Amino acid sequence: MKTAWVTGASSGIGRELALRLSRSGARVYISSRGVERLVQTAKEESGPGELIPLAADVTDSERMSEAAALIEREQGGIDLAVFNAGDYRPMPADELDAGECRRLMEVNYLGVVNGVAAVLPAMLARGSGQIVINASVAGYRGLPLAGAYGATKAALISLAESLRIELEGQGVDIKVVNPGFVKTPLTAQNPFKMPSLVTPEEAAESIHRGIGRDGFEITFPKRFTYFLKVLRSLPYGLYFPLIRRMTGIGR
Repeated sequence: MKTAWVTGASSGIGRELALRLSRSGARVYISSRGVERLVQTAKEESGPGELIPLAADVTDSERMSEAAALIEREQGGIDLAVFNAGDYRPMPADELDAGECRRLMEVNYLGVVNGVAAVLPAMLARGSGQIVINASVAGYRGLPLAGAYGATKAALISLAESLRIELEGQGVDIKVVNPGFVKTPLTAQNPFKMPSLVTPEEAAESIHRGIGRDGFEITFPKRFTYFLKVLRSLPYGLYFPLIRRMTGIGR
């Protein structure tokens, strides 16, 4: 039976993805800072797999290493690690908060670094394994209100790209997930209409399909994210006025 580890599994995309992996026959360790909601999710498991709650704060590098070692001891290896835990806060430029920026970086970026550092040595030693990093199209380019959050996702995309290049041919598959807007309590903070909004269930299904395919990036919904890829290639002289016009933010 395939063994997986999904962080940030108490709600949203992580929860739905863990359920799908379990229903496809995987043994899935689900983690977050607390276990109460994880235990409830485990009770909903209805497939041939298994959901195993595990308390682990992604910002605690020692605890993440302990969690990875525990799974390795119990199962003999981690086949798939999905580093999904994250937080979000829209932040206008005139409300830039250094402490909150630091906290988001510790959760969103360093939380993934802690996870990758915990699982990668054993995967390399075995010559097999898959690491999936949940970033965002917000990391493609700078966007209004996303200076704090987008920077963490840009860092994750860069990390995933670097790992992909370096680990090619060593048996460890690296993928990055760049979703558009997903309907969660976090995105509910946005003070604007979110185009092409998808549910956590739809997002999890797209990620689940992408995990089983070749390729580096899993991105959805395609029409929206591919439009952002076009914007990503524009020179600043075109990009800035276009984004101002589209969002109504800035002069």
